[in-house]
Amino acid sequence: MEHALAGHDAGSPVTRPRRRTSVVGVLGEILITAGVIVLLYVAWQLYIGDKIYGAERNAQGQQLSQEWAGASPSTNEPEAAPVAVEPIVRPEPADGERFGVMHIPRFGADYAMPMAGGVSRERTLNPIGIGHYMGTQMPGEVGNFAVAAHRTSYGEPFRKIAELRLGDAIVVETEDGWYTYRFRTLQYVQPTQRDVLLPVPQVPDVPPGTRYITLTSCSPIHWMWERIIAYGVFESFTPRSAGPPAALEEAVV
Repeated sequence: MEHALAGHDAGSPVTRPRRRTSVVGVLGEILITAGVIVLLYVAWQLYIGDKIYGAERNAQGQQLSQEWAGASPSTNEPEAAPVAVEPIVRPEPADGERFGVMHIPRFGADYAMPMAGGVSRERTLNPIGIGHYMGTQMPGEVGNFAVAAHRTSYGEPFRKIAELRLGDAIVVETEDGWYTYRFRTLQYVQPTQRDVLLPVPQVPDVPPGTRYITLTSCSPIHWMWERIIAYGVFESFTPRSAGPPAALEEAVV
């Protein structure tokens, strides 16, 4: 004998109540999905993307160095570098024109950041790396060679600027050779304080007698409330024919 399930006729199909779609539930799922997307985007911007951009920039800088090395005349024996060589001063580059590579051993052995004229985000800082303030001096020139770069995003070239220590080498490479500067001090200023770009930083109407380098970036990290400034002074110029300076191989402790 066939028996029916309790509460149903033996000949009737079993039906279940349909679950109603909640507007609140749908909105909740949309918000969760949007939140995950936002978190992934933030992770990309703050970490993954910057690492990729940074590696690309360093590879571009190393390639530029290799091109200059290949273009220089080769000799069977390395030429001994004179005790003091008057630096070659190149003309100021056009906006967005690449002219150099910056090496800072404190930032890593593979740090080789391309440099170009101008400090606009669109033409220099975002697509290339480090920008030269138009109107300030060039590497090796008496006065102030002033540059800028991001501290976060687009490879974050100056992210470790606050980690510089007294005497750290800051080496600017061009087609002519290497210009070695030594880090001296850090300073924090307001974004409007442009006197850090003067030929003698923060000292107006005084003719320069020394070769300076000034690195500028935003502070604190991820914000633009202030500017962090790193100053250095010129030490030496090494012509390309003499080979890379010893400063590039210095141990960082």
